Amino acid sequence: MRGTAARAVRPVPPRPGEEKSWGRVTTPRTLLSRALSVPLALGFTVFLPLFVAVQPGAGQHDAAFWLQLLLTMYAGARLSAMVLTSRRKLLQGSFWLFVYMAMGVAPLAQAVLGQVPTPVVGPRSDLTAAIGLVLLGCAVFDVGVLLARHRPAGRAGGSLKEPRPVMAHRRRLYVLTAVAFLGGAALIVKLGGPAVFFSSRQEIIAGIEEAGVSQDGQAGQALLRGFGTVPALLALLLYTRWLITSKFARRKMSIIVTWSALMVLNLIVNNPISNPRYWFLTVMFAMLFTVFPVSAAMYRVALSMAVVIALLIFPFADRFRYDEKNYKPVETTSFLEPMALKDYDQIGMFANTITFAESGPGHSYGRQLAGSVFFAVPRSVWSGKPRDTGVMVGQWMGTVNTNLSSPIWAELWIDFGPLGMGAGLLGMGYASARVDRRYAKRARRSSPPGSLISTVVPLVAGYSFILLRGPLLQASGRIAIAAMCLALVATYRQDRATALR
Repeated sequence: MRGTAARAVRPVPPRPGEEKSWGRVTTPRTLLSRALSVPLALGFTVFLPLFVAVQPGAGQHDAAFWLQLLLTMYAGARLSAMVLTSRRKLLQGSFWLFVYMAMGVAPLAQAVLGQVPTPVVGPRSDLTAAIGLVLLGCAVFDVGVLLARHRPAGRAGGSLKEPRPVMAHRRRLYVLTAVAFLGGAALIVKLGGPAVFFSSRQEIIAGIEEAGVSQDGQAGQALLRGFGTVPALLALLLYTRWLITSKFARRKMSIIVTWSALMVLNLIVNNPISNPRYWFLTVMFAMLFTVFPVSAAMYRVALSMAVVIALLIFPFADRFRYDEKNYKPVETTSFLEPMALKDYDQIGMFANTITFAESGPGHSYGRQLAGSVFFAVPRSVWSGKPRDTGVMVGQWMGTVNTNLSSPIWAELWIDFGPLGMGAGLLGMGYASARVDRRYAKRARRSSPPGSLISTVVPLVAGYSFILLRGPLLQASGRIAIAAMCLALVATYRQDRATALR
């Protein structure tokens, strides 16, 4: 009887689809209830696009308009699938969120109104081609996701060992923290003190110019701001993850004090007043999913609410871009107008890039990409160093403000043409699906405190908004600095990371 009782209370191993967390087995819900999932899917896919399409305006209802409506509905269907999935797909979710808003709803509103934030200088056929190529790129991205589902035979059969997780080395994390404080302090001192970071972005740019670090254009600014902001953010994310997963860390005063100091530093150098909106979106996205790595509800709420924020808040979130004298509040008579006056110029800039390439220069066959990879090489050494794509096309267009976007479709097109664009988006879909699968498998509450994937994937998902918007040259500085910081703390040796437990 005693043996029978012992066997009766033996814990049952978790079934597939269950995950063990905090000592108990919980079964995640696969989908939202039908009462919520059906309206959400229909709202993103049908109701919102059609509601925008039937608004009054002076736009043409030609092939470009109908292609834009089709693109919006396709992206809405894929975003709904990301929200309703049983797994947290951060990279794919951020991709479809960007496409739905920046390449879908906003350009559709512009097509309805007949207004664009950046003039399209080429013929209407180039705009139609740009929309069709974006739609084609989205389909190719999905093909890459489907290819990622087919695992190698050895992996499926179990003959290949699961790769060891990359961990954060405790002592190197201390070094990264020191680098974060030194870089943040240097940026604060260089720009004249903490008060500048709570004035406006215009004051920040003026401080960078007075500091003499913008002589090499945007590369110098990127390095200064990158070293002042990226190590601080990474150190904060790693310490936050450490405190969440380790009782030892929560009991040690030195760790709590360091985390508090990093939080204050980030409030200064990474606040929404002195930083571009897309960078602050990266900070919030990374912090949110570092704190809640396994919450399906938080994941769904984040993607769903991001659409509302992009529609109602993001167009007006540049309040602190200018000082009081130069700031001009936006006056609109329709909720569509802010999307035609602000930063949603990706479709138009892709059309201008197509026109630019066809007007004579042609494709650069990797030259623009090389300029982004070797962004830190000064122009005094590389006299023919390419400018970022948005600036180059903007100067060709003759615009006064050349701080224009260059979406990843345009970057791939100008370098490698249609085949290169397709191959690039195919690879992006494949890589995103593989990383999302690895993240969903390893990013758990009970995962080791030093696991880097729980920090890196949310950071990459947030920064992907900047990469997708472009230009790549402007985004390269922070990527390189983040890669160096991660290389500093990363280790495969578990014994070197056990001190974070």
